[in-house]
Amino acid sequence: MEARRRGLEWLARLGYAARGLVSLLVGLIALLAAVNGGGEVAGSKGALQAIFTQPWGSAMLLVVALGLFGFALWRAMQSLADADRRGTGWGALAARAGQLVSSVIYVSLGIFAVNLAIGAASGGAEDQAARDWTRWLLAQPFGRWLVGAVGLAILGAGLGMGAKAFTASFRRHLACGPGAAEWVIPLGRAGYAARAVVFLIISAFLIIAALQADPSEARGLGGALVALQAQPFGRTAFGLVALGLAAFGAFEFAEARYRRIAP
Repeated sequence: MEARRRGLEWLARLGYAARGLVSLLVGLIALLAAVNGGGEVAGSKGALQAIFTQPWGSAMLLVVALGLFGFALWRAMQSLADADRRGTGWGALAARAGQLVSSVIYVSLGIFAVNLAIGAASGGAEDQAARDWTRWLLAQPFGRWLVGAVGLAILGAGLGMGAKAFTASFRRHLACGPGAAEWVIPLGRAGYAARAVVFLIISAFLIIAALQADPSEARGLGGALVALQAQPFGRTAFGLVALGLAAFGAFEFAEARYRRIAP
């Protein structure tokens, strides 16, 4: 039992590191685009493709995939087994439902990484994937309501991340001393603030897709960044969000070290 517990903890910590690497690459790629006044913006799948193009890229991707699967397993335990001891209040149940959705997302991302590493996948069209599942939802009974509900759920997640940035409530899950907290907490605040902006943009596009019954309005992470970049004030805001996403990646590496994990 102890060996199983330690193995799960190791997988969870590897998962935080893998998630951090992906977010760090997304932020750095976006930051380069902001500094150059334009250029390609990548989402999570684009970040995995960037890893694939490096020397030993396939091997690195398989390690990252293992981490993503480990993070998905930890998310499932947070949701189903209440590993963080959130309880069963309405707010706690909503947060745990979000963790279960996150688990599914990271399983999907891990599968994409494996397929990319073995040559069974060639592209990371996140926006197209978002449009495909939005189109599928719209084709179901009450489809517009379903898409709208997903948009509102993502809106709620974005507002929750904004609250985390403001209150730094994430610190209660960290076991680090005052010295480490001096740099870990600001990284977490900046990271959650940037993710809040991205989630709010994604939710806005989904709500528009629901209102117009038009799946082409849906966007993924990369599409949300492109939309922000295209605004009149977008270059400055885009640069700040890119910096924040990179900060979140660094924060996730800190979580891999300091996160309290009780499998």
